[in-house]
Amino acid sequence: MPSKVSCLYLLTVVCWASALWYLSISRPNTTYVGHMSIPIHKVPKPPQNITFTNIHTRPLNPHAFEYVINEPKKCESAAPFLIILISTTHKEFDARQAIRETWGDESTFGDIRILTIFLLGWNTDSILNQMVEQESQIFHDIVVENFIDSYHNLTLKTMMGMRWVTTFCPKAQYILKTDSDIFVNMDNLIYKLLKPTTKPRRRYFTGYVINGGPIRDMRSKWYMSRDLYPDSRYPPFCSGTGYVFSSDVAELIYQTSLHTRLLHLEDVYVGMCLRKLGIHPYQNSGFNHWKMAYSLCRYRRVITVHQISPEEMHRIWNDMSSKKHLRC
Repeated sequence: MPSKVSCLYLLTVVCWASALWYLSISRPNTTYVGHMSIPIHKVPKPPQNITFTNIHTRPLNPHAFEYVINEPKKCESAAPFLIILISTTHKEFDARQAIRETWGDESTFGDIRILTIFLLGWNTDSILNQMVEQESQIFHDIVVENFIDSYHNLTLKTMMGMRWVTTFCPKAQYILKTDSDIFVNMDNLIYKLLKPTTKPRRRYFTGYVINGGPIRDMRSKWYMSRDLYPDSRYPPFCSGTGYVFSSDVAELIYQTSLHTRLLHLEDVYVGMCLRKLGIHPYQNSGFNHWKMAYSLCRYRRVITVHQISPEEMHRIWNDMSSKKHLRC
């Protein structure tokens, strides 16, 4: 007889598919989502006067947001070796589920404790907010604050993750921040980079380091105005597709961000905080911020690969898991 969790998971998948189909053909004018076996709690609307658009009149970042969904007890039983913070959006249920079933599975490494946390903001569509809440009640791996979830608020999302680690899991050893379209070679990350049997590092930050300057072309996705950033060069920063740092750096970055003017380019902003802290990010060629065609031997050499669909994630994970005995 199927378990309660499997029934709830199947129900969530069906509801997600129905909701996304419904949203694709019309804009709903009601918050009714049907008779669900999981209770739906009313959550407060985000404060109207706290948005990223106020940045020009608010030079500092108080991060005055509230948790709408939280998992404050995730670290109570034991401090994890690694926390994985994954930036995602409401409609990416398939990507979240693929990560849960592949490289983000918390039980893969036995006695090496890993936590996977998905980071979201508040969506302007109430149905999507309710669907994420239902998903959270099944998997207990989602954290949401009440800022508007958008590309220009990715910095707020990452700072939310830093705040969560600082508040609820400060004794973790390392943090991986990544995105929902990234494949992570966890064997390389844990055993070759972080090495659980060695002494934990402090003030440590690594990823694919970029040395560049602001793009002034307004048509660019990465446009940066002179008003927001007048300098001609950015400090060294790690691509936001994936970077790893020691847990003490999470608190340092979060506290520094409270006194650092916000920028919408999340990875650049983290680099600015690191510069203030005197922490230089280490270059690691295993972090790839581009898409790579799959081959077993090529993927065995990397830590992250970008632009991987949920279907590809399952296929790559299954192939690598079943061929551990093969040599390159």
